[in-house]
Parts: sequence; structure tokens; C-alpha cells
Amino acid sequence: MKRVIARRVAGGAGGVLAVLLSANSSALAGGVNVTQHHNDSRRSGLYIDPAFTTSAAAGLTRDFSFNGTIGGSVFAQPLYIENGPGGTAMIIAVTESNNVYALNAIGGGVIWQTNVGTPAPEFSLLCTDIYPLGITGTPVVDLVTRSLFFDAMTTPDNGATLRRKIFSLNVDTGALNPGWPVDVNSVAKSGTLSFNSNAQGQRGALAIINGYLYVPYGGNFGDCGTYYGWLIGMPLNSPTNVSAWSTWASRGGVWSVGGVASDGLNPFIATGNTLGAGVWSGGEAIIRMQPGPVFSNAPPHYWAPVNWSSLDSNDKDIGGSGPLPVDVPGATPSQLIVALGKDGNAYLLNRTNLGGISAPVAQAHVSSSPIIQAAATYQTALGTHVVFRGVPVNCSDNDADLGCFTISAANPPAINMAWCAEQNGKGSPFVTTTDGTNAPIVWCVGAESGQRLRGFDGDTGAVVFAGGGTNELMTGTRRFSSGIVARGRIFVAADNKIYAFKLPAQPAAPFLLGNPAVLPNGAFQFSFSNTPGVSFSVYGSTNFATLQTNWTWLGGATEIAPGQFQFTDSSGTNRSLRLYRASSP
Repeated sequence: MKRVIARRVAGGAGGVLAVLLSANSSALAGGVNVTQHHNDSRRSGLYIDPAFTTSAAAGLTRDFSFNGTIGGSVFAQPLYIENGPGGTAMIIAVTESNNVYALNAIGGGVIWQTNVGTPAPEFSLLCTDIYPLGITGTPVVDLVTRSLFFDAMTTPDNGATLRRKIFSLNVDTGALNPGWPVDVNSVAKSGTLSFNSNAQGQRGALAIINGYLYVPYGGNFGDCGTYYGWLIGMPLNSPTNVSAWSTWASRGGVWSVGGVASDGLNPFIATGNTLGAGVWSGGEAIIRMQPGPVFSNAPPHYWAPVNWSSLDSNDKDIGGSGPLPVDVPGATPSQLIVALGKDGNAYLLNRTNLGGISAPVAQAHVSSSPIIQAAATYQTALGTHVVFRGVPVNCSDNDADLGCFTISAANPPAINMAWCAEQNGKGSPFVTTTDGTNAPIVWCVGAESGQRLRGFDGDTGAVVFAGGGTNELMTGTRRFSSGIVARGRIFVAADNKIYAFKLPAQPAAPFLLGNPAVLPNGAFQFSFSNTPGVSFSVYGSTNFATLQTNWTWLGGATEIAPGQFQFTDSSGTNRSLRLYRASSP
């Protein structure tokens, strides 16, 4: 592991720095700031990380130096936020016990934690298979305001009263932001319909789109009570200014794990089956909202299959996976929405003119089982791919539960099955590439089954990482689970635990140290150059003889320009001596 050790000696502004460079090194490059479900507002599930070559990924192992202990069941995807307290990178995790955690992304220790209220106990719920019921949907972070947003089911009186509340916390401290939480029961109305927390579930991911926060709602497992599909929106800077849309027939939940997607302009949602609707009433649809949310009810802004009534009656809705905006260069139309149904069909829709109740641009039967969980999409030299959890058709492997199809660059585009594989679980797939198109690897969590992380070649479906050995087995991964990728590692959330997986050590560039300085306030600052995208932690000691494992962690170095890193030790003022060590990961 490459290290730079700097010695600061007394002498005020004229202090000097002694530098020691070690011999062997490792460095892991990767993306930063996973602020939302599947890494972007399109819900692509794509992570670009140069360290994830196919050969390196085959050697993935669990990082046992990562603690990751939390409290409560976890159905939400974790997030990764850089430049936290002292420059620290953080893993954000939320649990059904209404606990919220920021963990050190290097060692997995708790930076801060908070509880936002008592979750709903099992006896207080009309139906569910999650109990206690607290925070289920994946949160979202606004980096500009350094704010974390999520919904939590709470009770002030041990279940007699249930309230869904939307919270905003300072992502660096866990403190509640002014003006929050928002009590959804008190403010959400759609026409004459009022929101009822007792019947509404919240498993879909939240989204921030052009200054608005969007929160989707459906029902709970078991379809009990009178619930509706809801989308709640509010400006980030004015949480009391709440807008709401709902289906106008009951049920029709916005329940997919991906929640709200966007093409960068508008929110898109998928709705489930409605109950007893004689005319189309907002269910079984892909809907493009205007900011707010506001729904025009015009055919260009929604799509429902012509057999929506039959799908309603047979509980074969298209709300289980969520809308997936996809661009297919060379296709006509090229700006698409991919919708996946519990009927096993994949549908391609024209994103600029959804078409109302009509035939889709293209459709194909791609799964012999309902398609539930979030899909992912990526492009390679072989075309545009969509990967989903289901039982793929035309697959020689009878145990396959992961399928991939391509979308042709044609007029109109067509759906063609590409490959199938065994993920052995219920997690939502996600994808790594080294540069956006090369070395694609599809990753899956064996949630509620095999409990292993697996990786497959994105072009062929061949096994890249088979799950590892005994040490790589996880426990308590849940069916909405999707891992994240950051700085050469994969993080997976499970009950009471965040797991970290790391790549084998890779060669790194030598350290080049420069610009050591004592700042006017007495803080000590130094910079160094290395491989762009590498994450460095800085440690300090006052005794060179101290074991390096006992040095004090001071924070992360900031990459101020590609390959240029800087660290400022604000706690080092008025010290006669301090030694510094920077290491990666």
C-alpha cells in the first residue's frame, strides 16, 4: 500500500516537512457520490469505475476491515457521499427501525446516527410483510444543500396513530433541517381525496428533479385497505408548498422499487392495477408528470396497454419494475421508456409522445414469471441492453432468474433476448463498466435466497464472479436490495449490516508531494499528486514509533483537480509535532 508520511516540526510559519515514501502500493479508482437509487435519475443502475476490469472483478473479496454495523432491517439501497465531516466519505443507510446512519466509507464505523421516531408495530398495520414498518424507500441526497430526504412511517402512541412523514436531515451531521418533517396526512390532497397513512406504503425511491422533491406511494403487501397511487411533490426550499396527484380509482399504487425516474426534465412513474375501474382511472400506466407534480391527462403524457382492464382483473400490472428511460442511437424513435410487467412483457414506448391507451412502439414476452424489482440498462459495442430479474424465456438454464435483452437500432426498434443467468435471489441488478461501455459486468444480490453477490459478463452472461467463498456469504439481504459501487468497492445493505467488497490490490502511481504550508489560522496543509479518482485517507500521530494501525484517522484527502489531492489538518494548530500518513483505500 502506497503511503506518504509527513513530519511537521515546530517553528511557526517556518515549519518544515519531512517526507518518507514507502515501496509497495495499491490504489483503487472509481466514481463518487451515489446520491439516489441506481445512481442516476434515469435509474440506469450503471456505475463507471476504471478499477472494475473483468479480471479484477473475478478476484473480488469481502472487506473484513469494514465494520458496517447498524440496527434494523434494511430494504433501501445505501448511498455514498464524499466530502463529509473532515473530508470523510460516508455510506448512508436507513432501516425499518427508523434509524438513519452515516458510516465511514473506509472503516465502516458510525460517524453519526439518529432515530426519527417510533416505527409502526405489526399489530397496528392492516397488512404487511415488513415489521416494524419504518423507512423502506431509498432516500435521495441534494449535494447543493447537503440534505438527505426520506419518508418514514411513525407513531407517537405505540401504533394507535400512524403518520407518514417526509424528513430532511443535514447529511453531514444528521441534524433535522428547519421546516421538516412534513406530515403527509396533514398536507396531501388530490381533488377531494385525502392521504391516509394507515393504508399507504412507501417502497419506491425518492427523486429530486429540477428543485422539486418527489415521493411515491402505493399500498402494503397484501393489498389491504383503501389505498391509491400517490405522487407527492414539493420545492426543496419550500416544504410547506405541497402538491399531490393520485389515481382516481383505488389501488393503482406507485410501488416499484425504482420509484420516480426522470429524463432530466420530467418525473415518470409506473402505476399498478386499480380496483373495479370501468374506465381507465390512472392505473396500469406509465405517466409523465409536469413539475409539481401536475398531470395533464393528455395522451402524449401517459401510456396504458389496450388490455389494461384485463391486466387489472388478473393482477398483472406494469407497476412492479418502474419506468426506465433509455436512449437508443439510430432507432426511430430513439428516446424510449422501457416498461416491464407482471405479465412477463417488455414494452418500448416513445418517451416524447407516450400515446395514451394504445399499442406500444414494440413489445415482447421476455419472462415466464412476473417481472418485479428494478431493471438496469447499459450500452456496449453490441448495442443497448436491459437486464431484469425474472424467469427469462428461451433460456436453456431452467434455474435462470436473470435475463437480458437488447433493443435494436431500427425503425421501429425491436426487443431481442441476449442471455440468461442464475442470480439465485431477488435483488435488483446493477452494472459496472470501466468507461461507460467497456468491460460491462452485471451484478446481482442473492436477496432472500443465496445471500451472495454475483457478477456476469454484460455481453454474454458468462460468470465473472461466482459469489466467492465462505467469507463472502451475507445474511439478511432483502428483496428490494441493490448494491452500489464507489471507489473500487461494492457496498450492499442487509439487516443490521452494511457489507463491503473490495477488488484485489492494483499497482499505483508514485506519490509526488508538494506545497506543505502552515495556514494563517495555524492549520497545516499539504498536497500530493497520484492517479485520478483514487480515494485517500489521512492518519496522524505524534510518535513515529507508534504502530500505524494505532494512528488517528483525520479524514479524507480532497481531489481538487484530476490527480491533485489536498488535505488540511484544522485540528493540528498549536502542535509542536505531528506525523501524517495518507493511504488508499
